[in-house]
This record gives sequence, C-alpha cells and structure tokens, in this order.
Amino acid sequence: MTRYILDESKIHPSIRSNISDSHREFVENIIEVIESKSLVVIGMGINPACKNACKLLSKQGLDFEYLEYGNYFKEWRKRNALKMWTGWKTFPMVFVNGMLIGGAEDLKRLINSNELDEI
Repeated sequence: MTRYILDESKIHPSIRSNISDSHREFVENIIEVIESKSLVVIGMGINPACKNACKLLSKQGLDFEYLEYGNYFKEWRKRNALKMWTGWKTFPMVFVNGMLIGGAEDLKRLINSNELDEI
C-alpha cells in the first residue's frame, strides 16, 4: 500500500523549496538518530501517551532514546514536520530498528504479542 503524497508536478515551482526545506535540518537530525539507535521514542511534554510509552519500555528493561519536542503550546512546527515526514499524526512516534511502529498503544500491542522481540 502506498500513502498519498502530493506529486511534485502538482506543486508550483516557486513554492517547492518552501515545502522541501521546511525544517529539513531538524528532520535530517531525527533521521540520523533513528538510524543510529535501535529504539527511539519521539514525544512531547504534557502528553501522557509519551510517558506511557517510555514506562512500557523501561518496564521491559529496554534501552531507548527519548527525544522530546515542546508541548501543546511550543515547537508545534517541528512536530508538524515530523508528522508530514512520517505520515503519523500523533505522538509519541516509536521507531524500532528504523521502522515506525506507531504510538504508545501500538507499542503496547507489540509487547503483549511478543512481536516487538521479532522486530
């Protein structure tokens, strides 16, 4: 299955760089972390789901990298760039060996089914 992304030919040339360069360095830094660490949680402050994901991983005794960007009132543009890059609309974003597995509930499901071990 392929997700829909507006084809570049449907974006006027004068604004293409605005889109491609929006928080590009930030996203590239995230990509570097995801590629270098086996388990990464990207979250935001004041969000209980992000805390729950970290608690689940800690309870399993797993080593993970937690990256937090703002809260509901701060750094929303950076988080929006991550949403556009991944296609995932909520936080946390949990990556295992470079693969986005979803959020806290998805992580819990994979832990309970022992599928996390397979990834």
